[in-house]
Amino acid sequence: MSEPDDRAPDARFTLANERTLLAYQRSAIGLMAAAIAVAHFFGDDTEVLLLSLALLGTGVFAAVGGYLRYRQVDQALRTGRTISSGSAAHIVSLAVLLCLCFAAFYVVTQAG
Repeated sequence: MSEPDDRAPDARFTLANERTLLAYQRSAIGLMAAAIAVAHFFGDDTEVLLLSLALLGTGVFAAVGGYLRYRQVDQALRTGRTISSGSAAHIVSLAVLLCLCFAAFYVVTQAG
């Protein structure tokens, strides 16, 4: 029988890291669904296409960034290193804010 690894991470931290990954994935799915809905319901304008592509790109970045962050935190937990701050959440938040500003601008210009 082998000895337990002293560096095995606490299951609570591992599960919290997995929940964070799943939150990134849910956000990515929501952003991609929003991109499809915008493209489908708002017509063929160039602005609509750009907003759809921006939402889609943000969703892809959220999925990839969340996975990379998961791997980074998992590696830190397993090796006993400190967990460095990640930039994925900040970049996704900024991208969503920019998409919302662009959508608001589009709605205001189309209303008049």
